[in-house]
Amino acid sequence: MVLPPSLATAPLAQLATALRRRTISPLELLDAYQQRIERSADLRAFITPPGERARRAAQRAQQQLARGESGALLGVPIAVKDLFATRGLRTTAGSRILRDWVPSRDAAVVTRLRTAGAVIFGKTNLHEFAYGVTNANPWWGVARNPRDVRRSPGGSSGGSAIAVVAGLSAAALGSDTGGSIRIPASLCGCVGLKPTYGLLPLDGAIPLGWSLDHAGPLTRTIEDAGLLLDALSGGRAWKQAGRVTTHGLRVGILHDSILQPLQPGVSRQLQEAAAALGRSGLRVRDVHLPEMAWTVVTQLVTLRAEASAAHARWIRARPRAYGPDVRVRLQLGALVAGADYVLAQRMRARITNALRRIFDEIDLLLLPTTPITAPVVGERTVPWRTGVEPVDGALVRLTAPFNLTGVPALSIPYGEVSGLPVGVQLVGRWNDEARVLAVGRLIEALASR
Repeated sequence: MVLPPSLATAPLAQLATALRRRTISPLELLDAYQQRIERSADLRAFITPPGERARRAAQRAQQQLARGESGALLGVPIAVKDLFATRGLRTTAGSRILRDWVPSRDAAVVTRLRTAGAVIFGKTNLHEFAYGVTNANPWWGVARNPRDVRRSPGGSSGGSAIAVVAGLSAAALGSDTGGSIRIPASLCGCVGLKPTYGLLPLDGAIPLGWSLDHAGPLTRTIEDAGLLLDALSGGRAWKQAGRVTTHGLRVGILHDSILQPLQPGVSRQLQEAAAALGRSGLRVRDVHLPEMAWTVVTQLVTLRAEASAAHARWIRARPRAYGPDVRVRLQLGALVAGADYVLAQRMRARITNALRRIFDEIDLLLLPTTPITAPVVGERTVPWRTGVEPVDGALVRLTAPFNLTGVPALSIPYGEVSGLPVGVQLVGRWNDEARVLAVGRLIEALASR
């Protein structure tokens, strides 16, 4: 097998195979990433960079491989968003409040990574407590987009996306409450998968919105996302994806008010992706889901209330220990009335039922992941012909509906606009990750032509 010139930018699947064949060693791989991490400190990808613990884990993996032991991820360095508890390794949630917390137990998904043989490779930067989508962290540094350091990587899993795109780890673990895996994947140019709600356990993850939180992978390729998903879930979605026949599948292109406005370049890339799928034998048609117009306010009310409940003790006792933007969001959430939360859940059920009906007519939805490419760091609004939109609102507009409904959603890089990546988003039925991954792999191949 021929590896790329730089080990650090090779896909996880190639690295796992090379490690099993012992054509590279875990320590060689660790050193390749460490060198790049040292040269890329200004990106602020990590809160706690990989240290001696990671090296000891790589040494153990090297001994296991020499003995012929196996593991899907044996010796593969995986960066972990600093929202997931890691035994003996500081876990801050990107906050000042937890800056010195060293958990005694791993989060459930971290346990699964270790069981598969992965080397836990540092803790990545995030928007404070995952409550934001810019990754401008007041305590641990403003994260920078590796494609253009003047721009935001998106968030809240921004550090995880940076680690993947900049070649600082083989893959990364993120979380997604309103788009926090898919947004940075789109803005930085990697693959990001939010699986079906509940597929991956959240024990040991710092909560933001209990009914909206998801864990999932950020990777260089669709295959990598599938392999990592199977390791995290104990499932066989990626193996099943290899048996999916994509020819004849029905793909709906969403045409509703929630899609407007879009940057022209983003719209153009979506149209090209849809046309390419049609030429590949899929049946592509426009669909309408008017209930989607209610997703923004429904998500906002749900998240504000749940996040304020999760932080009720700290926000009352230590409000100044939060950064200004997160503090304001939590304080506003405390004003959400119980009746408003109940009404939001009723609307959420209507949106979910409407999506279920659409999936009687189609197999997958295709839409942009974000309506814009990466904004400049500190930019607060997006200018449109019809007015301005807050950057935060624009970035979550097309991702948050699928946290509300809990369906699997995958962001795939598809082209560029003025040198900045564009992500297209593929959405499937509940627990249909195999089909999402299969069509995602096709889109990935079409994008590379």
